[in-house]
Amino acid sequence: GDLDKVVNLLLSLSGRLARVENVLSSLGENANSEERSSLNEKRKLLAGQHEDARELKENLDRRERVVLEILGNYLSEEQLQDYQHFVKMKSALLIEQRELDDKIKLGQEQLKCLMESL
Repeated sequence: GDLDKVVNLLLSLSGRLARVENVLSSLGENANSEERSSLNEKRKLLAGQHEDARELKENLDRRERVVLEILGNYLSEEQLQDYQHFVKMKSALLIEQRELDDKIKLGQEQLKCLMESL
């Protein structure tokens, strides 16, 4: 459960941080300094939160290694490898699901814009 939450948190913060950085980089020289300052502040806040989330992930990884060591005393080598594969695939599938959800959302937004332009 913690893995789901931390991976989703990291993905969410990464996406938000990327969007803010994209907006910042697309601002022209004529951009309002107040707007630029606000976006820079938001970027700093998100970067700090992202770093905190990375620390949570590192702590989770340490806990996973402890659990793996304990399970090594009770499971066969094959079962242990299955467990490791499950944990790795769970993270990968969460990331893939998030990417697909983002693509669906983008597609829906594009479809809405197209329908409105007609």
